[in-house]
Amino acid sequence: MRSSRRRYRQYLEQLKADRRSGRRGPGAKSTRRSRSLSRLLREFLGLLQGHKLTIGLALAALALGTVLKLIPLYSTKIVLDNVLAGHPLPPAWPVWLALPTDRRMLLTVVAVVTVVIAAISLAINTWSRWQTTRVTKRVQVSIRRRVFDHAARLPLHRVYELKSGGVASILREDAGGIADLIFSMLYNPWRAMIQLTGSLIVLAWVDWRLLLCSLTLFPIVLASHSTWVNRIRPLFRGVRASRQTVDSHATETFGGMRVVRSFSRQRTESANFVSNNDTMVRQEVLAWWWMRSVELVWAMLIPVASAVLLWYGGMRILDDTARVEAGTLAIENAFTVGDLVMFLGFLVALLSPLETLAESATGVQNQLAGLDRVLDLLAEPTEMPARPGAIVVRRDGVRGHVVVRNVSFAYPGSKVRVLTDVSLEAAPGEMIALVGPSGAGKTTLCNLIARFYDPVEGAIELDGVDLRDIEVTSYRRLLGIVEQDTFLFDGTIADNIGYGRRGAGADTIERAARLANAHEFITALPDGYRTLIGERGVKLSGGQRQRLAIARALLADPRILILDEATSNLDTESERLIQAGLQTLMADRTSFVIAHRLSTIAHADRIVVLEHGRAVEQGTHEQLLATSTRYRRMVELQTQPIPTSPAASYER
Repeated sequence: MRSSRRRYRQYLEQLKADRRSGRRGPGAKSTRRSRSLSRLLREFLGLLQGHKLTIGLALAALALGTVLKLIPLYSTKIVLDNVLAGHPLPPAWPVWLALPTDRRMLLTVVAVVTVVIAAISLAINTWSRWQTTRVTKRVQVSIRRRVFDHAARLPLHRVYELKSGGVASILREDAGGIADLIFSMLYNPWRAMIQLTGSLIVLAWVDWRLLLCSLTLFPIVLASHSTWVNRIRPLFRGVRASRQTVDSHATETFGGMRVVRSFSRQRTESANFVSNNDTMVRQEVLAWWWMRSVELVWAMLIPVASAVLLWYGGMRILDDTARVEAGTLAIENAFTVGDLVMFLGFLVALLSPLETLAESATGVQNQLAGLDRVLDLLAEPTEMPARPGAIVVRRDGVRGHVVVRNVSFAYPGSKVRVLTDVSLEAAPGEMIALVGPSGAGKTTLCNLIARFYDPVEGAIELDGVDLRDIEVTSYRRLLGIVEQDTFLFDGTIADNIGYGRRGAGADTIERAARLANAHEFITALPDGYRTLIGERGVKLSGGQRQRLAIARALLADPRILILDEATSNLDTESERLIQAGLQTLMADRTSFVIAHRLSTIAHADRIVVLEHGRAVEQGTHEQLLATSTRYRRMVELQTQPIPTSPAASYER
């Protein structure tokens, strides 16, 4: 296991190499250049379909509330100049305002109006934020559903690459964080722009020379964006990729806790978990320093700018006061204390949105990295895209005639053929048994029949139609599958059996359980069919889980049945009882049965012997016993006692 320090050094080296070559950085699936900000913005706006009107109204209300919030800042000038200093109100003010000339009354009016405007602004901004929050949560659910639906339709090999913990990380972190871009990319920047524009207008009206000094801050904002922000998104991609690794490892470890404990590897898995977390923390700290560097610049910039303008404004006041006393400047044209205080107030209102824009530009990179990863996932092709003109099959219109014609197959990413030139035919209602040593390709052939994969050569046909010309979802509704590795959901027994058919009633579920010889042990449980079985049915024995899986397949009433060692975890008595139920189930249904216990498939209509990915022999049990040395040898190996080796005797 590599140390977290070594992995972190490799991460930094990879980061530098990716930056030089223009690639996305660690955590990117492909080596293409990262999506530009403008493209990400277009993609993000496309995800807001159906909510744009609400967002537009919320932003309009936000603009009004922000403008109203700027008005009280002007009240400091009125109080300092016109109330305390006793200067007359500017003659340019509209007559309809009808402000009182009495200074006490004017102070009261200013105070009341300030409170009223602040209350109105607060109410408008609260409504705007509430509407935006509602849209954010709805978009969050919508994006997560879209990602979930797409991930559930990815090819199986890609799903296995993502792992269950990795998918959960993408759904929770990446997809969940995209909706927050409504605030960080639209709401907060829009409020900052409105406040910035309003402050600039007021500052230009107060003193254009001071405004020019303030505008020198804009190049600093642009420089900070180009210097810092473009470097931050690849860092967050790396952090999210590491978090996906951590989640995947934790999910895998606890899913296989029996194996971990049986080999006493708790310390090893804990060390792996800590090492993965250490690497992620190092990446998070690196990203934190890049983000804080922007904040440090602004933490120094605001007080320095305020001090410079305070010094300049104070010198202006002293000069204008001297000129007024000398009679060379009218008092209404002089720069007053009220002007300076108001200017500093609006300067803060100007710098605050600039700081918000700078911080948003850094923080938004984290969410853009998540959007980038989600777009990568959504761009991946789904499994078995329907061909033009693909037909939809229905249960009552299918005979169940399956033909495997010269099929060869290699798993994606591998050149090794798992199946080579396999051909067989199953007439409607026939039971085809697949036998052979482990690794011969039996399960792979059943996966092709279930169309979890498509063959690289040859074809599989249903009633004379290539499976690739049939809409895959409608085809799989015809199937009932019981695998050797039984999977049950965390829920009640009734929920798991009823998963085979939507809307199945209690009587139907019980009938399926009886056929699978599961009713007896179910009713012996305290809560019967309402018993919670835990994740993957952990509270049940292996044989009980297998019987529930068989009951689930029985309930589906399939036209094509696939049993992959379906009775492997059952005792002999239960297996015989279930075999009787399976005989009833397989009547008038095309069935493919994988079994290592050859006694369970002796009655099959045809037995296909697979070896090294090839169908080497076919026939009935009696025919193969008479003509096949391979099949006869397999039967003999299961019926003869295992010889004791000298080494085993010596060890005892």
